[in-house]
Amino acid sequence: MCGIVGYIGKEQAYPIILKGLKRLEYRGYDSAGIAIYDGNDLNICKTKGKVADLQHKCESEIALKGTVGIGHTRWATHGEPNDVNSHPHCSNSGKLAIIHNGIIENYESLKTELQNRGYIFSSDTDTEVLVNLIEDIMINEKVKLGKAVQIALNQTIGAYAIAVFDRTKPNEIVVARLGSPLAIGVGDDEYYIASDASPFIEYTKKAIYLEDGEMAVVRLGKKIKVRKIKDDSLVDPYVQKLQLNLDQIEKAGYEHFMLKEIYEQPSAIKDTYRGRMLADRGIIRMAGVDDNLEKFLNAKRIIVVACGTSWHAGLVSEYIFEDLARIPVEVEYASEFRYRNPVINKDDVVIAISQSGETADTMAAIKLAKENGAFVFGVCNVVGSSISRETHAGAYTHAGPEIGVASTKAFTTQITILSLMALKLGKAKGSISNSDYHMYLNEMEQIPSKIEKALQSNDHIMKVAAVYKNAKNCLYLGRGYNFPVALEGALKLKEISYIHAEGYPAAEMKHGPIALIDEHMPVVVIATKKGHYEKVVSNIQEIKSRKGKIIAVVTEGDTSVKNIADHVIEVPETFEALTPLLTTIPLQLFSYHIAVMLGKNVDQPRNLAKSVTVE
Repeated sequence: MCGIVGYIGKEQAYPIILKGLKRLEYRGYDSAGIAIYDGNDLNICKTKGKVADLQHKCESEIALKGTVGIGHTRWATHGEPNDVNSHPHCSNSGKLAIIHNGIIENYESLKTELQNRGYIFSSDTDTEVLVNLIEDIMINEKVKLGKAVQIALNQTIGAYAIAVFDRTKPNEIVVARLGSPLAIGVGDDEYYIASDASPFIEYTKKAIYLEDGEMAVVRLGKKIKVRKIKDDSLVDPYVQKLQLNLDQIEKAGYEHFMLKEIYEQPSAIKDTYRGRMLADRGIIRMAGVDDNLEKFLNAKRIIVVACGTSWHAGLVSEYIFEDLARIPVEVEYASEFRYRNPVINKDDVVIAISQSGETADTMAAIKLAKENGAFVFGVCNVVGSSISRETHAGAYTHAGPEIGVASTKAFTTQITILSLMALKLGKAKGSISNSDYHMYLNEMEQIPSKIEKALQSNDHIMKVAAVYKNAKNCLYLGRGYNFPVALEGALKLKEISYIHAEGYPAAEMKHGPIALIDEHMPVVVIATKKGHYEKVVSNIQEIKSRKGKIIAVVTEGDTSVKNIADHVIEVPETFEALTPLLTTIPLQLFSYHIAVMLGKNVDQPRNLAKSVTVE
């Protein structure tokens, strides 16, 4: 959540920061702001709304020349989204400016102390408290900015990524992180600061990712100094070469990032299994699993922790791990996991799934699992992310940047990784036959081309979407492997079209939701021939007898459902365990087209953020 951008160097800061803020719009936000130092004054402009609104306001209201600046996109936590609560925030003297991602949980007590010492606050934010705390420490303890930031952060409780600028020392910016990502781009006597590398990828390929509990003084003409916030000890920063390319974060001719990412799924899945799966040789190579194979084989159970779409991928993995590897699986909401005093044993394997690798709830679950001695395996998309560093081992999905807030290719590539793991463990345990193992690998290799075929139904799906774009509610039903797909389909519709939708196991319809069905209720039913086909057909007939409208996702060539459904969307045939990789495609397109027809902001739906870095 929120986005940080900063620049200090020899170029004009404003265009770099503005472009960087646009690159971070995918993270989700409701206001934006910028501060540019012109050599004399710190020119600040901020506004509720989008970066385009900020640009218009900046270019009509403030001086924009200067080679140092910071910018921010805010997702409101403390205080409503308005101009006053937007970042940057200044200290009472106007000397310091700060931008901040995260939450300072003890801000109220700190604010009271500062008010008692005469400080005045104009916003409702915890961030304004932090910048005044830093200034108070500088004054009373007579220390420089970097030391004051360190002392202040040791007095705070919560999560943060911050960048602080002192107008009396305009050759440096102080940054720090705890629980929220922060990257420093290293140029030629210039530095870039951002929540991730996308704002500076066109300027430099060298980056330092701060670890949790670290801070840095970014100073012109000098090497970056990284220190531990807790004890001020020096850290040798690791400068890594970025693999991200600029064209990966552009729309490439698509109207929206979400549509681009839906269509990228065949290549994304190939990238996920490339180098790992050699179908012709019957080999699955996964270093994180290979190096810890005994831990997986001896595991009494697997606990999956995740949130949102990643949780749905975890639910699919529950079916596939138990089916193929015969290991008991529990799938937990990461946001609830640590608050219910869970039973975690040393012979448990915990799999943490997150697209961004920065999800705060999942990070907290990982730490709890490690404290209790469990082996923790991470599945994420972002190289160098917090989860990739905190887990004992893991696997990257290699899906490429996912800019649309509503996950699409993250979901299918996560399922791909988890399927490969289940197949590898099933083969090692002998719980699947050698012939079945080889058939699965060969079929997995065919999945990208089958997704391409499923994507050919786009025009038909658009026509179906046009019929139901004004629906107020929608039910999604699936059985077995496709129950989680029903949940994911409903989530996509809610996220981007704001239509209320719920997913259920098809058999549960009779236990309550059937009361909602009438001639105005569209019901999306996943009814592929593999699995519980006859049962699902019976569910469809129950819906039709109550005048519900049926949109059925079926196996190519199906005739039984076609005769009773109002609309049929076909997908190619595949093994039951792999059907989620295909059945989710039409549901993504259905949601996308409805949202576009309703005029919604598909890539940046209201109130949502791509990377949820606060609990």
